[in-house]
Amino acid sequence: MNKFTPHYIFISALLFVSFSFAQNKFTPNKATFSYQEFLGFVKKHHPILKQANLNLSIGEANLLKSRGGFDPKIEVDYKTKEFKKLEYFDILNATFKIPTWYGIEFKANFEENTGVFLNPQNNVPKNGLYSAGVSVSALEGFLINDRMATLKKAKFYLEQTKADRTLLVNELIYQATIAYFNWIKATTEESIFKNSLKNAETRFKATKRSVETGDKAAIDSIEAKITLQNRTLGLEAARLKRIKSTFKVSNFLWLNDIPLELQPNVKPNTPDINALTSILAIDQANVDNLQLDFHPKIQFLSYKIKSLNVDKRLKLNKLLPKLDLNYNFISSSPERIDTFNQREFKAGIKFSTPLFLRKERGDLKLAKFKLQDANFERSSQTLQIRNKINIAYAEINSLDKQFNLIKDIIVNYKVMLAAEERKFFLGESSLFLVNSREQKLINTQIKQNEIQVKLLNTRAKLFNSLGISLPE
Repeated sequence: MNKFTPHYIFISALLFVSFSFAQNKFTPNKATFSYQEFLGFVKKHHPILKQANLNLSIGEANLLKSRGGFDPKIEVDYKTKEFKKLEYFDILNATFKIPTWYGIEFKANFEENTGVFLNPQNNVPKNGLYSAGVSVSALEGFLINDRMATLKKAKFYLEQTKADRTLLVNELIYQATIAYFNWIKATTEESIFKNSLKNAETRFKATKRSVETGDKAAIDSIEAKITLQNRTLGLEAARLKRIKSTFKVSNFLWLNDIPLELQPNVKPNTPDINALTSILAIDQANVDNLQLDFHPKIQFLSYKIKSLNVDKRLKLNKLLPKLDLNYNFISSSPERIDTFNQREFKAGIKFSTPLFLRKERGDLKLAKFKLQDANFERSSQTLQIRNKINIAYAEINSLDKQFNLIKDIIVNYKVMLAAEERKFFLGESSLFLVNSREQKLINTQIKQNEIQVKLLNTRAKLFNSLGISLPE
């Protein structure tokens, strides 16, 4: 993995992202990596985004392939046999076919056959025989056939790949966002423990001096040391969380197909809620205008249902008998249009049908069952998406209230801690009470950090539930 200094991160960020984002710019010596810049890296360089584009290209190639079923075709069938200097036969049959959307095919044909042992039905004029005509599948294959169904399903598949691409990119941005917010949580938690450790070190040194001068009992020094050790232990655990979260963020950082690794001194920047709402396009106006029918997951299933409907129509059409008709005008002088007339022609009829149609009826039943299953899935997914959106809104409203409450609680805990410290220095309190007050403050600060990150994560969940596609 490619390691690089924070300077390189920020210079690269400025080069590749500053054209897209005009705000939150920073200088290389400022070791913060904002969410907006992080998201810019993900949307521009992550391999999954390229994979999503590749899936779209596969859908386009599949559509091109299915359109090939309607390409005009040239066929040449040439056979000859010569034995003991005797020409048994020399047969040339060249055909030009033009398939159409329905079960109709236009074709032109040229035959030139010679030989001693030529089949009489292959006898043609000396200059060859020309024909022009049409073949029609009058029953099965007229309104829909395999060629038509393949093209229709390919068009729906292309739309499915577009919806699938949106889902894939949306999930990528969601997972990257959660990783970044967890990085914020771990970094803030480490900062809380660092500050608490400084306070514990200050009290331990002060208590130790007081013990040495005889103002405090030796047991107070032991208690201060235990508190210091606990705070050191807490800081080490928080540092490990921060390191792990940094590596998880690095999973989403790529540059020119090379994975990047954040250095430990690079810090995240907590995004403003309003800015986050704008970046993820989850402002109230966009949400109010959203219709679930246009959700990429529902669109994916809708196009799947349309494709299954085509398949059902094809299976239903195969219950009809096969009746192929063909009629060709023939002439030995194609340069004269009047030589193609009804008196000289070649025609044929081909009829066939299974007696019990068990295969065809079974295929039709299976097609109907698949269609029912897809409809059930769409109904279920629509309900799940609607409930996810409602849950996200409920969480946002609740966490907003919790966050405002815990801010007031922290203010009060700080007041109580300051008062307890004053009483301690005046000799009216104990170190145990001071540590107890501070521990409650630390726990509440950690709780506040958790709620704040939950607030951010819930907005990311709302973005994910809405299936929003961000501009690249």
